Amino acid sequence: MTPTELDGVFSALASPVRRSIVAHLAQGGPVFVGDLQELHDISLPAISKHLRVLEGAGLVSRTAEGRFRRCELNEQPLTGAMEWLRDQAKFWEESLDRLERFLDREAPKKGDSADDR
Repeated sequence: MTPTELDGVFSALASPVRRSIVAHLAQGGPVFVGDLQELHDISLPAISKHLRVLEGAGLVSRTAEGRFRRCELNEQPLTGAMEWLRDQAKFWEESLDRLERFLDREAPKKGDSADDR
């Protein structure tokens, strides 16, 4: 996942409405846009705007079924973001472990005083 794609995913997920849409789609599969609009109690233009942001980040796809649009979650960008988060967690855990080992080596031992150094 490129840095630009990752930025798009995190930017899209910055909105509580968009996170709710993603969570809803993850639980129940494809949903009609009108159902999402009713679920979130916001206007159809507002829900469409949120869906465009999610589409731009690659998180959601919409397909036409007659006059209606069905939305479906694309998990690939979420998987990429989770991999990035795991990498960051690993980096920081390892860094903090190294810092702890360093501080343990440098800490004065029992009975040592600052004057003895």
